[in-house]
Amino acid sequence: MTGPTRASQRGVALITAVLMVALATILAVEIGFAGYLDQRRSATLFALDQGYMVALGAEAWAADALREDLEQSKTDHPAERWATPIPPLPIDGGEVEGAVEDLSGRFNLNSLVRSDGTVDEDAVQRFERILDALGLETRWAMIFADWLDADAVPGFPDGAEDGIYNARIPPYRTPNMPVTRTSELLGLAEFGLERYQILEPYVTALPIGTKLNVCSAPGIVLDALTEGTREFGLDPERLGNNRTETCFPSLAELRGAMGEAEFRKLENQLSETSQYFRTTVWVTIGTTRFTLYSLLNRTQTGLVRPMLRSFGTS
Repeated sequence: MTGPTRASQRGVALITAVLMVALATILAVEIGFAGYLDQRRSATLFALDQGYMVALGAEAWAADALREDLEQSKTDHPAERWATPIPPLPIDGGEVEGAVEDLSGRFNLNSLVRSDGTVDEDAVQRFERILDALGLETRWAMIFADWLDADAVPGFPDGAEDGIYNARIPPYRTPNMPVTRTSELLGLAEFGLERYQILEPYVTALPIGTKLNVCSAPGIVLDALTEGTREFGLDPERLGNNRTETCFPSLAELRGAMGEAEFRKLENQLSETSQYFRTTVWVTIGTTRFTLYSLLNRTQTGLVRPMLRSFGTS
């Protein structure tokens, strides 16, 4: 009896030792992995903080370029220095690059309504012409006007108010006020990402009353100002070639293309300068990429200030 009992004890001890080694190995791996995650998390957070500060510096650089441009030029067009993208520049542990876009040259979605919240029918027609030129259904113009206007009465015949959106899953309501982002278009029932990607380069969301800069507006937006005009949208290459050194078309040239009567209707809504710009800054530090989007407002006195910021990482 003694022999087998000792053998059994040795077997139990061996199994116990193996289990202890296995548990110790599991604990060691878990502690090591947790430590690695903590280290990686800390490094990422540090890189994000550093990227944000670098991006703010690039934003200030862009604001300074816009301020200097106002002192040196009476117009804003794509050939100016501020419109030249910043190439990748080395920084500690990575690089930074950026670009400035003139948002005043796009169709302002908020112009679909007046300051009192009522629908501006003329602006709706201009938006319809933009949609038609892009091959999209013109009904979206009235639908989005209903998204913005102050009342709850659907426009005829293509409007849409809360009754449409409350039936969706999940249900939601129209804002019935001006918006701050063009992505609000995605809130329209059945509008979809594909339509948004086609339309996005031509629209913006700025305060009501912001003037359109004809020097930087795409041809489709210029042609949509009045019925029947197809002078600029059909030949984007000509439009680009004429903007390599100066403003084109100037207000005087646009007057000639539109006709005196039509131009006078829109004269107070047009300009050769811009108030709103969007800066996009990409900061790469190690394997972390930080992106800052800033909406900059430049006043007539030269003050440039950020109105809206958003950011993302990858």
